[in-house]
Parts: sequence; structure tokens; C-alpha cells
Amino acid sequence: MRVSVIIPTHNEALAIGRVLADLPSELVTEVIVVDSNSSDGTPDVARRMGAQVILEPRRGYGRACLTGLANAEKPDVVVFLDGDYSDRPSELPILLAPILEGRADITLGSRLGGNNEPGALPWHQAFGNRLAAGLIGILYGVKLSDLGPFRASRAEVLRALDLEEETYGWAVEMILKGAIAGYRIAEVPVSYHPRIGKSKISGTVKGTLGAGWFILSRIVRYCFRNKKAETPRPA
Repeated sequence: MRVSVIIPTHNEALAIGRVLADLPSELVTEVIVVDSNSSDGTPDVARRMGAQVILEPRRGYGRACLTGLANAEKPDVVVFLDGDYSDRPSELPILLAPILEGRADITLGSRLGGNNEPGALPWHQAFGNRLAAGLIGILYGVKLSDLGPFRASRAEVLRALDLEEETYGWAVEMILKGAIAGYRIAEVPVSYHPRIGKSKISGTVKGTLGAGWFILSRIVRYCFRNKKAETPRPA
């Protein structure tokens, strides 16, 4: 089974080497680092570690993920992972298990269900994730505790979902469209650690509010869009 790992980066030179070194080589077929205008040499470090590096000048977390997905070489499973070493790549077998065993189509690593170092997940980020996960449970019937970035999906599912979000809305689009289409979504506990370097999202008020808006608005938008599509037209 071919497993492609996609890692969006922006100024992660201090962390990307550790991320790539910890990926289980026996499970991973290819590693694609999608870099967005790093000024600290992140692409050079990634290349030295053997990763395929794609330069994506257009900003946006979702845009980086989509670019990586478009360049993956015939994968069976695609893994998305941040480049800050807050999630542990060595836990990839835990994330992949439900898919490889045929129990799930999409898996999410829950940072709230594993062993987390104190302060790794700021309180406002934990609250926002619980709020978003709660709304998804109410509106879509999928029970989750977290919307973490460490996730995996069967490649054919990603193709069928026709993902298009280019911003932080990417964090929920895969889940929402997957739930609407009836795909099996599973959650597994993963550990979480303080990131290396400053967060571009939770480390700033603007980033936190922006990510929260994109995530919550997409949850509501896709719900109403789905209900509208299900409403029969009058004869």
C-alpha cells in the first residue's frame, strides 16, 4: 500500500528535520513538503532529509494541502501532518490502523484524547476545537473531540470529495463532506507537544480569530448547503 505524507511548512527549519526523521520509513512511500515562502531555509533542510519539496507561493493552509495532494504519486492513503513537531510522526501506525484494517475511510488524531504535555494546546484552541467538534456532532452526527491536523484518508475518498478550501476551512471540509457522503470517520488518540517555533494560528489573536471564523462558518455553510440539496423541488 502506497502512503504519501504531505507536510505544509512556513519557516519550520528548526523542526522539519525532526519531523522527517521520525516518520516510519517502512510505512511511508513518499514525503511531500509544500513550502510557502519560507525565509529560514526550510526547503533546504527538507531536501537534505530526502523529502520532495514543492514551492507554493500562494498562501493558505488548505492551498498547501491541495498542492501536495495534486503532486502525490498514485497513493492509496494520504497523510497530512504539520511541520512543527507538535504531533509525533512516530505515531503514524496508530493513525493508519483503522484505515489499513478496513474500519475507516478517514482518521483523525485527537490531541484531547492522548497524553499531552502541559501548555501544548492553549486553552482557547482546545475550547474552539471542542466547540467545533460539538457542532459537527449535532449537525452531522459524527462524534469527535478534536479537529487536529494529524489525519489520514484513503486517496480515492479524497478524490471523490473534491476538496477546494484554500484557507483554515480545510480543517473541517474533509470531515463535513466525508460525513455528508457517508464515509466512515474514526478518531484515534495521539500525543501532543509544544510546537517548535511560534504558531501562525494560535500564536496570534488574528490567526486564532481567523481560523475560528473559517472553521465555524464552514460547519454551518455545508450543513445548509446539504439540506438545500436534499430539499425536493416542487413539481
